[in-house]
Amino acid sequence: MYFKHLEIMAIIITEECINCDACIAECPNNAIYEPDQNWSYSDETALKGLVTTPYGKEVNADVENDPISNEFYFIVPDKCTECKGFHDEPQCASVCPVDCCVLDENHIETEDALLAKKAWLHGE
Repeated sequence: MYFKHLEIMAIIITEECINCDACIAECPNNAIYEPDQNWSYSDETALKGLVTTPYGKEVNADVENDPISNEFYFIVPDKCTECKGFHDEPQCASVCPVDCCVLDENHIETEDALLAKKAWLHGE
């Protein structure tokens, strides 16, 4: 079972997740959250107030959104850049002891799109 998506992305956390916490500290975009945790676009990013996502959706970056999963760690799709611009590979996948951070081959983003998202998140 895969979790619902807010936008297109290429990394998801599957239900094999053991909630070990290894991935959270590795994410340069603060895109990974604990089960049942509210999240916002502004969490450790440059985003504040009303913003438009790279996909054209207008959102309030400071609003707390409902958790994407109540059982397992989850990735906020609009904040995931597959670590492009920071590392050579997704850090969540490289540290996961059960290999549950995987590519979602049905939703692939280009490297240019991921780098544009990084710039949007960090005000570059």
